[in-house]
Amino acid sequence: MIEYLEARRRLIALASPLANETLSIENCFGRYLGTDLHAKRTQPSADLSAMDGYAVRYADINNRLKIAGESAAGKPFVGTLNIDEAIRIFTGAHIPSGADTVIIQEDMIVDKGGLIKNGDGPEKMGAHIRRAGTDFHYNELLLAKGQPLNAGSIAAAVMGGYGTLNVGQIPKITIIGSGDELVPPGSETSAAQIPSSNNSMLCGLLNPLCCNVVDRGIAADNLAAIEEKLRSCADADIIVTSGGASVGDHDLVRAALINMGAEIDFWRVAVKPGKPLMAGRLGKSIVLGLPGNPGSAFVTAFLFLLPMARYLAGSLDPWPTTYSTTVLADLPATKERAEFLRATVNENGIMPLNAQDSGLTTTLASANALLVRPAVAPPVTAGELIQYHLM
Repeated sequence: MIEYLEARRRLIALASPLANETLSIENCFGRYLGTDLHAKRTQPSADLSAMDGYAVRYADINNRLKIAGESAAGKPFVGTLNIDEAIRIFTGAHIPSGADTVIIQEDMIVDKGGLIKNGDGPEKMGAHIRRAGTDFHYNELLLAKGQPLNAGSIAAAVMGGYGTLNVGQIPKITIIGSGDELVPPGSETSAAQIPSSNNSMLCGLLNPLCCNVVDRGIAADNLAAIEEKLRSCADADIIVTSGGASVGDHDLVRAALINMGAEIDFWRVAVKPGKPLMAGRLGKSIVLGLPGNPGSAFVTAFLFLLPMARYLAGSLDPWPTTYSTTVLADLPATKERAEFLRATVNENGIMPLNAQDSGLTTTLASANALLVRPAVAPPVTAGELIQYHLM
């Protein structure tokens, strides 16, 4: 049995990120950036108005002004502002040469004699002007390699002058359930059978990531059936099995993998739940054998499968983000395994759920966090800070 952090290190060492590809920017949402991105332009490229109003010289704001023209977005005023003149200006329009301030339209009134101030006006020179380069400058690092491309970063890339991006490829992930007791979702069950929830749960966990997930269904508890399923996954970047990875007479996944020439890197990890976790390689595929109980399968998938999928897709920081908050209950000391307790977290702190049995799905449905307890850790008293991952 190996420690949690050692298992993480060895898992990542099994693989390399997939090759990059170039895509049109509208197809890059959710991908990981393959290279550093430097701005091809300055934004804003010129001083712009932040409000509808009038571009003026600050020294003239208390004078009667003559409206000398108009500046609209994409249609700037051509010429130079003179003393006691104003240019009608709209949000996003270029500041005319000679102007140093924008006074909002509510603070001005137009009469037959021209334009006069009708309110408090701007407090200082430069009011309501967005200066050139406020967002970014030409050749500035805009986005870093490995950054996930969300709506905001896509907007920044477009504004930086890009229409295509170099991104990591999508990993192909194949899921296999294992067990004679399992039946497909929605099927009738006898007293000796249970619905196969893990495949659907794992698909749901992977769904927010950019990956191609294939559910290969359920393999019966015999070597031939398991090996047949594994052979059908030869094109996968990651093969995920659930169940059959423990030490019982009917736990045959590890034996089937060895029969097929797989190299098992580690088997059994000091985490709770999820000790019978297995990782290795079968041909070009990484194999991750998860436990069969849904709580254990969820926790190990969250801690190991999702980070591996992110890593293959190009993430440079694939591991779950760790947060800290106040624990709302006393917790006992831990033993030789790191513990990941299903919990609920809110603005008051984090509370571990009472039922932590790894076979329970209602606990998974109620939880929104995994409370993290290191191995061989002392007791914790309610009110202390503790770490957790958001689920």
